[in-house]
Amino acid sequence: MYYFDHSATTPINPLVLELMTEVQKNTYGNPSSIHSAGREAKIIIEKARQEIANAINAEPFQIYFTSGGTESNNHVLWSLVSIKNAHIITNVIEHPAILKVLEYLEPHGLKNTLINVDKNGLVNLKDLESQITKETRLVSIMFANNEIGTIQPLRKINKIIKGKNILFHTDAVQCLGKIKVDVKELDVDFLSLSAHKFHGPKGIGILYVKNKKDISSLIIGGSQEGGLRGGTENVASIAGAGLAAKLSVKNLKENSKKLKDLKTFFIKELISFFPKIIINGDLIDSLPGLVNISFPGFRSDILLAKLDRVNIAVSSGTACGAGDVKPSPVLSAIGLDIKLNLSSLRFSFGSTNTMAEVKILLKELKIILNI
Repeated sequence: MYYFDHSATTPINPLVLELMTEVQKNTYGNPSSIHSAGREAKIIIEKARQEIANAINAEPFQIYFTSGGTESNNHVLWSLVSIKNAHIITNVIEHPAILKVLEYLEPHGLKNTLINVDKNGLVNLKDLESQITKETRLVSIMFANNEIGTIQPLRKINKIIKGKNILFHTDAVQCLGKIKVDVKELDVDFLSLSAHKFHGPKGIGILYVKNKKDISSLIIGGSQEGGLRGGTENVASIAGAGLAAKLSVKNLKENSKKLKDLKTFFIKELISFFPKIIINGDLIDSLPGLVNISFPGFRSDILLAKLDRVNIAVSSGTACGAGDVKPSPVLSAIGLDIKLNLSSLRFSFGSTNTMAEVKILLKELKIILNI
């Protein structure tokens, strides 16, 4: 298969898989046990914690393991339930792991404000500043959007909320291994990651917490993860996440350039034979390797099916289910009408892709578009 859907998930790195297999086979002790088998498992967890901390310029004690980016996001938001009349600010193109949670939390007393974005998907900073109240306790803005790749101005947002007793969270699930993720430079209080987005295993996530006092437990049980997440740790997946994080930043500049080159070549060649395409999102402040494109006159579900028949995997900008094709809320928020919305595809290249594969993708698109 020619795989161009790395923003959905990435193939696991062979070195990561090898490590996980070894851990599963040989390290069966419970990390909470004091005997040698338990201590061996604990050492593996702490090594992974250090590797992830190094990858994002954090301290090991600021790294907490979760089941994925969704849980990491939930953990931050649910921690505000105990604060009376707490107010949260986010934006209209956040991941459902933010927006749906906030909707669910409204009956629990948490108020929220969704700020708008411009045609490129960038948050309206004046709108954000105007919505801050004395009850605002958290601003949650994703680092880069999962559908259109737009990178948000986190440093500018930080300047707006600085000194106002407001915590700052960012969903950075799409970013590690593609762009620099430095929690000290970003100066965020919380940051969410998911290992399967950077060639690690599924089912393991990371939550960076600057100060432990600013968050409460979500999963109650034992004293694992500094008392913030009960439950016996998934040692093999944690080990895999640590190695994947280490490898993802090892050749960051080279990989980022490669993804940018693949994206630039793809867009240039596509425009050469189908100039009517519309590129959605910000082309400058955007993730390398991710591009969302509307094909006027062509339905995305039909394009997807035809590409799948020739063994090419891409993603739609729409949510498909039970035979229905619904417009993407993200594309609607940046101003696309329904027809263009329903004609959009997301192409997300990865480090395992080659220029030859992109040329095959272009060749098949040319055939499908009858050019």
